[in-house]
Amino acid sequence: MRLEPPVERALLLQGPVGPFFRRLADDLRERGAHVTKVNFNAGDGLFYRGDDVISYRGRMQDWPARLREIVAEKKIDSIFLFGDCRPIHVPAVKLAKELGIAVWVFEEGYLRPNFVTVERGGVNGNSSLPKDPEFYRRKTAKLGPAPRPTPIGNAFYHHALWTILHSWAVTLGFFLYPHYTHHRTVNTFYQFFCWWRGAMRKAWYGLTQKRVLRDLADRQRYAGRYFLMPLQVHCDSQLSHSDYGSMEAFIDDVVEQFAAHAPKDTVLVVKHHPHDMPYKDYTRYLRRLGDRLGCRDRIVYIHGGHLPTLLKHTRGVVTMNSTFGTSALAHKVPVKVMGRAIYDIPGITSQRPLAEFFVAPGKVDRRLFSRFERWLREANQVNGSFYKRVGAFGTASGLEPATFLALPRPAPAPAHLPELGTHDQIAR
Repeated sequence: MRLEPPVERALLLQGPVGPFFRRLADDLRERGAHVTKVNFNAGDGLFYRGDDVISYRGRMQDWPARLREIVAEKKIDSIFLFGDCRPIHVPAVKLAKELGIAVWVFEEGYLRPNFVTVERGGVNGNSSLPKDPEFYRRKTAKLGPAPRPTPIGNAFYHHALWTILHSWAVTLGFFLYPHYTHHRTVNTFYQFFCWWRGAMRKAWYGLTQKRVLRDLADRQRYAGRYFLMPLQVHCDSQLSHSDYGSMEAFIDDVVEQFAAHAPKDTVLVVKHHPHDMPYKDYTRYLRRLGDRLGCRDRIVYIHGGHLPTLLKHTRGVVTMNSTFGTSALAHKVPVKVMGRAIYDIPGITSQRPLAEFFVAPGKVDRRLFSRFERWLREANQVNGSFYKRVGAFGTASGLEPATFLALPRPAPAPAHLPELGTHDQIAR
């Protein structure tokens, strides 16, 4: 993967929590690029400081106009950001397309756990990846095997540390950015309560659900006759890549169709997202829904479990658009996508209505999925982590240099970029 066109003047907006964007800036400068960073809150400022920083303290409705001015003043040719659905980033993606400049979007890896996503134009539901199976067969026909990725290891504690520090900074430094509103609640005191509650839930369900998890691997109980529905974080930006307004709406739809169409000897296993345990618990919600639909005894709600074991014994997976789907496909488990996902491709996922999927899930074209995975490695997956550096890579950002950092030296004057003037000139 290469960043084309070459980066000469980069604008960094919000990145993952932690020092990743500061390290990325070092890598870009090493290759001759001029870097400008915009900070929007005290958490951004905690991890990124310097002469190249612009602190935006205005109102959200004024941000698009200010962004145009920055792009003009700095003659930006490339914008880097994390998550294209954040309110701060939506205007940036729109402006980049309008002006014909590159916008590079970072996101958690499509292939986990050893990769991150770096895609031009948009990710997930906004990705430009084709849905035509023949595209992947054709593109990978002459590609050799992908190199074995360097294992990243456990980055949870690094991520947790950066998240805590970011939360404290945003909470205590709120007066520095009085108009800033985060896309999620990051108040430290609220987060402390939630994570304490999450720890209590984890301990409780770890004790009370041991037998249920064993039963899922027992052929006399559930093995081989359950469908698995992994939930996503209730405020996941992926909801915007579906027709559901909430996770509850997704649950309602799937459970209603399961109750009406799935064979009576099957069970629906609803798996809670581990990162959502501090914030949500659907136990009562599922009980009421099961009572209303007459299928309460066919709904099993779990908060943990060994994923390979769960996938080994399930008939199929129903997901909104979680990357859990790619793990299921790698285990040859049929997947039905209810939203919009990059991997929702004929031959890879089921294209049948959900009612029919519950009756006959079908099979995965494993060869096609392997070609799809191979193209992702070529097009937008980079070995590395946002939250910890891997010494083997030898780069400041912690990303594999042979792919992401294979940057050509910038040309003296990029031919694709017009000379930008003031905000008024750009607006015209």
